[in-house]
Amino acid sequence: MGGDLMALVNLRYVKSYVDRLGKPRHYFRRNGKTTVLPGQPGSAEFMDAYAACLSVEFPAAVKRQPVNAGTFDALAGAYFASPNFLALSSTTQRNYRRVIDSFLSAHGRRRVDQLRREHVDRIIGAMHATPSAAQVLLKRIRTLLHYATALGMIDRDPTKGARAWKSKERHTWTEEEIAQFETRWPIGSKQRLGFALLLYTGQRGSDVHRMIWSDIAGSKIRVVQQKTGEKLSIAIHPKLSDALASAARDNIAIMVTEWGRAFTVKGFGNFMSAAIRRADLPDRCVAHGLRKAAARRLAEAGCTVHEIMAVTGHKTLAEVERYTRAADQERLSEAAVEKQSSVYPRQGVVSNWTGKAQK
Repeated sequence: MGGDLMALVNLRYVKSYVDRLGKPRHYFRRNGKTTVLPGQPGSAEFMDAYAACLSVEFPAAVKRQPVNAGTFDALAGAYFASPNFLALSSTTQRNYRRVIDSFLSAHGRRRVDQLRREHVDRIIGAMHATPSAAQVLLKRIRTLLHYATALGMIDRDPTKGARAWKSKERHTWTEEEIAQFETRWPIGSKQRLGFALLLYTGQRGSDVHRMIWSDIAGSKIRVVQQKTGEKLSIAIHPKLSDALASAARDNIAIMVTEWGRAFTVKGFGNFMSAAIRRADLPDRCVAHGLRKAAARRLAEAGCTVHEIMAVTGHKTLAEVERYTRAADQERLSEAAVEKQSSVYPRQGVVSNWTGKAQK
C-alpha cells in the first residue's frame, strides 16, 4: 500500500490496499469478521459504515435455553426480529437490548399474560436507589407490552398508571461554570476543543466524538445524529471557529486520543469527565449538561422553539419549550417590574427597610 494511503487511513480496525486496477479499497476487520467499507475515508458513507461497525458487540457464545411460547423470552425474541426494533439506530438498539436483556435475566421465563400491575409496581419499586434506571426499565417493559398487544398476546397494558421514581434532572451548566472550564483549558488544548464542540453545536457526546474535518463546509458543520438519524447543518459559532483553527489536522477525526486515534464514544466521555474534574467543577457538571446549556443560551438569546430545535436536533417540543419558558419568564418579569416602576415611581413610596417615605 502506498505511503499516501497509509497516511490517509488512521482508524482502528481499518485495513486498506490498492487493487490491481489502482483503486484504493478499505475494510473493517475485528475478531475475525471483515466488513467492506464504502466510499473513501472522510466521506459521510464511509464514516457512517465505520461507526456502525464499531457499535457491533461480540459477546461470548452462550448456550441458549429452550424458549417457551407466551413468555417474555419469546416476546423479546419476536420483538428483536421485528421492523419496530430493526428500524431503530444501532445505538438505540444496543441500549434497548441492554435493558431488556437485564429484565429477561430475572423474568424472561414468566408468562406475559400473567403480568399484573402489582408485579410492575414491585419490580420498579425495588429500584428506588436508581431512579433513572427505573424509568428506563419501565419504558422498555412498556415497549415489549405494546408489541405483545399488537401480536394479540394480551389485550391490556398492566403498566397503565404505573410510575417510576422521579429521577434527578441533569444540571444545566451556568455561565460561571462555563467560564471556569474555559479558564482552566485555554484555546489550543484538546479539552477546550471537545468542550467547544459540545457547547457550540449543542450535540450529544455520541455525535461529537464522530465528527470529522470533512463535516465542516465553509461556515457550517454537518451532523447526522446517531441516536435519531436527524441530519443537521449548524452554523459555526465564532468561539468554536477559534478552537477549530488552533487544532491540528493530522487525522480525519476532529477529536483524537493522545495516540492519534479517533475516540470511541466511551473514551470521549471519560476524557471530558477527567477534564471537568481537573477544572475543579462540582460533580453536577457533566458533559451532557453542555447540550442543555446550549439550549438555555439560545432561549435566553430570544430564539424560538423551532430555531433551537434546528440546532439541537430535538424532535419533540416538550424539552425545548422548557428552556424557552424559563427564558421568557425572566424577560417578562423584568418587563413587568419596569412597567410597575413607571406607574409607582420611587419618590413618595414608603421604604420596606426604614418605614420612612423616600424622597
